[in-house]
Amino acid sequence: MDNQDLLERIQSLVEEEHRLRDTAGSDDDSGDNSSRLAQLEAQLDQCWDLLRQRRAKRDAGENPDEAEPRPVSEVEGYRQ
Repeated sequence: MDNQDLLERIQSLVEEEHRLRDTAGSDDDSGDNSSRLAQLEAQLDQCWDLLRQRRAKRDAGENPDEAEPRPVSEVEGYRQ
């Protein structure tokens, strides 16, 4: 997955997140939305982390394709 693929994936996840948030509180809203939102947030954190890793490797003269996704448990613990 290259940077453009990652950015497209991030955009897709953000669009889904916005759709779910827009329906939050409506009559068709279900408990599934909150669990799906949590999944989306975790996936977004992983994608952003991988993109940052790829950019850092490129800037350091390394191969960005060697960057690998980190586990959700790791990226969720990062401070903003």
